[in-house]
Amino acid sequence: GQGTIGMEILRQHTQPIHAIFCAIGGGGLISGVAAYVKALRPEIKIIGVQPVDSDAMARSIKAKKRVILDHVGLFADGVAVKQVGVETLRLCRKLVDEIILVDTDATCAALKDVFEDTRSILEPAGALAIAGAKAYAEREGIRGETLVAVACGANMNFDRLRFVAERAEIGEKRESILAVTIPETPGSFRKFCTLLGRRNITEFNYRYADPKAAHVFVGIQVRDQLETAELVEKLQTHKLPTLDLSDNEMAKLHLRHLVGGHAPKVEDEILFRFEFPDRPGALMQFLNSMSHNWNISLFHYRNHGADYGRVLVGMQVPHHDKQALKIFLDSLGYPYWDESDNPAYKLFLG
Repeated sequence: GQGTIGMEILRQHTQPIHAIFCAIGGGGLISGVAAYVKALRPEIKIIGVQPVDSDAMARSIKAKKRVILDHVGLFADGVAVKQVGVETLRLCRKLVDEIILVDTDATCAALKDVFEDTRSILEPAGALAIAGAKAYAEREGIRGETLVAVACGANMNFDRLRFVAERAEIGEKRESILAVTIPETPGSFRKFCTLLGRRNITEFNYRYADPKAAHVFVGIQVRDQLETAELVEKLQTHKLPTLDLSDNEMAKLHLRHLVGGHAPKVEDEILFRFEFPDRPGALMQFLNSMSHNWNISLFHYRNHGADYGRVLVGMQVPHHDKQALKIFLDSLGYPYWDESDNPAYKLFLG
């Protein structure tokens, strides 16, 4: 059955093929495809694709013997193999032209590509070949050639979809994760958002911690890595120290969920939960309507693709400004809830 996939590809596409990409776990699929294709069309490249943390075949070919992995990554569990077979290693060494390694973000981006193109949902292992084909095409500057990727599985766990959606934008290099330091003064947050321009903000995490400097964890939708570099340079030019965390695994997995904590030195803080329309300009409308005397001491937002953005905002508002605050809140036109007495806020953030 594995070899007949190669037969189907050649029967269905009689025109020239530059390369066929297959995911590799134990090596059975690519061995079967390669054995058939190389016998009939030896000019076609056979390229294997493995996760960076489940690369038993790549290591075994390099070592010229079967290698046993100490640890195997489980995100692409369909190819999570600690040791490849004797015969599959022999065939891969003889017939496979190259093995490409891809990370989790690239796999998630490939899953999204398939969904947007076909409305089908593959499992991570099933999307490996597409991720490898994308990486190869970018590396080699491929244009006008036919690349075939074998989508080899669709056993997706529903609970995993949230993680895939979270990481796909980063895998496509269309979301930048930045840590930006701004002055801890009223108006600095507004100035920072103005510098971001009309870019779509995907995430905002900030909590007051230092009376002089505020550290903001922000996600921004970009066209490509070049735009990320341009944005970082722009912020640096305006004296806002910026660190690109887009490739920082700890920041993506953990830090984004941990920004915050108690801020005992924050005076006159009140906490509100808002529903902003998920459209460009909604945040700036909020900031421009706010009194310049009020300081934002907490801000949390994450774009989940809903019609409304759920935003948590802490503001330092003196008691004598409470009437002005009510006028401001009512004039926004956004639904809001006062969470200042919420026990969770007092326990973890107050």
